[in-house]
Amino acid sequence: MKKFNFITAIFIFTMLLNSSCKEDFAQWRGINRDGIYQETNLLDQWPENGPEEIWATEIVGTGYASPTVTNDKLFVNGEIDSMSYLFAFNLNGELLWKTPNGKEFFGNGFSATYPGARSAPTVVGDLVYSCSSLGRILCCDVATGKEVWTVEMVKDLGGYENMFGFSESLVVEDGKVYCFPGGVETNFAALDMNTGKPVWTSKALSDTNAYCSPITINLPEKKVLVMSTRHNLLTVDCNSGELLGSYPIVYKYDGEHCNTPIYQDGHIYFVTMDKGACGAVKLKLSDDGTQLTEVWRNEKVKNDFSGFMVLNNKFYTTIKGNWLKALDVETGQVIDSLQNAYGSIIYADNKFITYGRNGTVSLLSEKENKLVENSSFKVQKGNRQHFSHPVIAKGIMYIRHGKALMAYKIK
Repeated sequence: MKKFNFITAIFIFTMLLNSSCKEDFAQWRGINRDGIYQETNLLDQWPENGPEEIWATEIVGTGYASPTVTNDKLFVNGEIDSMSYLFAFNLNGELLWKTPNGKEFFGNGFSATYPGARSAPTVVGDLVYSCSSLGRILCCDVATGKEVWTVEMVKDLGGYENMFGFSESLVVEDGKVYCFPGGVETNFAALDMNTGKPVWTSKALSDTNAYCSPITINLPEKKVLVMSTRHNLLTVDCNSGELLGSYPIVYKYDGEHCNTPIYQDGHIYFVTMDKGACGAVKLKLSDDGTQLTEVWRNEKVKNDFSGFMVLNNKFYTTIKGNWLKALDVETGQVIDSLQNAYGSIIYADNKFITYGRNGTVSLLSEKENKLVENSSFKVQKGNRQHFSHPVIAKGIMYIRHGKALMAYKIK
């Protein structure tokens, strides 16, 4: 009996230890940055006026930044009185703390039309990382909001402040914070996640920023960072910062290639918007990350920063003219279309959710291999443009519209 009790006690202690060692991890567009959320048993239909709003707040300030949700907290960036803030709420919508992160972006000329926060925070364990639209990276304690370290990409790393501000949602992995200052000498950088000190810097192609949030890929030979710049899609060695490969992005006007790439089955997918741009593209990536070979492109399917996804052997994105398009991943040809507001798109539990720039949120599915709309409603709270991407966590859908953040029960 004593032996049994001892073994049982050891087992319980080990389980508790393992449980306590599990880190919170949350980032832009879900766990894999692909817009797919691992949720189940979500509603197949919403009520006529939309799902139940369980809480809302209008204190998050100006911006388009999506929230990031962990097991017990929500983090979001916003601007108040010209200052950038990182906000932390509990999952009942109660403000826990807010930490300033320097001046926020207001732009000049046309870009002044779109002031405020852009990027989503990244949470790893007991630290949360935020980037202001002026390129100030802030690392905070999750529990208290206490500043741990800051780095300014322009002043400290020689970065380039572009027309619409920094929009990068930071990748934090393997003890490093990857960032894109966009400078001539320090084009890319990896910072120590605990101190903010540079681990490496990379000149890469000395290209300027294109507002993209990158991904990492574990290849057979190495781990690589994939990022679009103003003129190229690049692969960079995560261990050293060495430029590995590039694919030229054709365009005629802005060079704003904001969408996060997606990697699947040895291929990189992405989509651009500019006049003359390549549109939706599939590239074959070599095992060492040095070769990016075009498989197909569809120049008629374009999206600027609303995201896309690759699943069920299809490539999905919304396009101007208010259509949701599904492309065959083998050929790049459109195989299905649904009239739907142009805007952001996510996926969970065999359902698509789109958030249109007209404020319409739609619940979609595929029936007999055809896209259909199940429900929709209009976002009523908030201000400015409907640019944010929805987030789903624990059966709750979070939508940010300017100064407002809403939580809807969809389970």
